[in-house]
Amino acid sequence: MSQRLPNINYHGATDVGNVRTNNEDVFYISEACHYCLVADGMGGAAAGEVASRIFADTAKAVFAGHDGVSEENTIARVQTTFKLANEKILKHVGRNPGDQGMGCTADLLAFSQNSFIIGHVGDSRTYRLKNGTLKQLTKDHSLVQEQVDQGLISPDEARRHAMRNVILRAVGVNDKITLDILRGKKNPGDLFLLCSDGLTDLVDEAAVLDALRADGVLSEKSAALIQLAKQAGGKDNVTVVLSSVF
Repeated sequence: MSQRLPNINYHGATDVGNVRTNNEDVFYISEACHYCLVADGMGGAAAGEVASRIFADTAKAVFAGHDGVSEENTIARVQTTFKLANEKILKHVGRNPGDQGMGCTADLLAFSQNSFIIGHVGDSRTYRLKNGTLKQLTKDHSLVQEQVDQGLISPDEARRHAMRNVILRAVGVNDKITLDILRGKKNPGDLFLLCSDGLTDLVDEAAVLDALRADGVLSEKSAALIQLAKQAGGKDNVTVVLSSVF
C-alpha cells in the first residue's frame, strides 16, 4: 500500500504590472497531482502568452494521475513536459510564422514521496526558505549570469544591467531543449517560491526574505511579493507561486 505524500499548501498570484497591457506570465497549481509551475512568455503581442499557456497545458496532460510515489516517474514527467512543450511551441510557430521568436522560460516544481524535483529553463527562478535562510535553487540561463560566473560583473550589477533580459535558453526556441533538473529532500517547514523575473529584476533577496518570513498565510505573502514589485516600478508582469510543506 502506497504511503500518502506529506501535506503541501499552495498559492499563486500574477499581475500585469504597471507598464504592460497584456500578461505573458502563466502559473498553474495542481494539489491533486503534486506540482506547480511558472512560465514567462516572450515574443511580443499575444505570442508569449500562447507559449506560456502551451507549457502549462502540456504539464496538465503529462502529470495527469501523478501520485508522487516514484521519484523516477516524477523526474520523467518533468523531462517529458519540457520536451513536449518545446515541440508543441515549435509546431505552433510552423503553422503561424507571424509568431516566430515566441517561447517561454519555465520552472516546474513537483513533489515525490520524500523529494522535490525542479525542471528549469531560462531566468524564472525557484527559491527555498529553510530554517530561516532563503536560497536560490536554480541558476539563470542568461547573458548577465554568465558574466557573473566569469567575474566580470557583480550579482548586484547584474540586476541593473541593460542586457539582463537576454536569455540563453528558453522553451520553444530550438529543436533540442537543454533542461536543468534539480532534486533534493523535502522537509516539513520548507517554503518554496517560484517566480518570474518581474519579481527578481526589481526586488532584492533581502526584501523577498522579509516578505516570506512575515506572519500571514500564503495568499498574504504572495500579495506582498507582487506589491513589492509594483512599488519598485512594476515594469514587467510579475508572478509568484508558493508551496509550503508541513
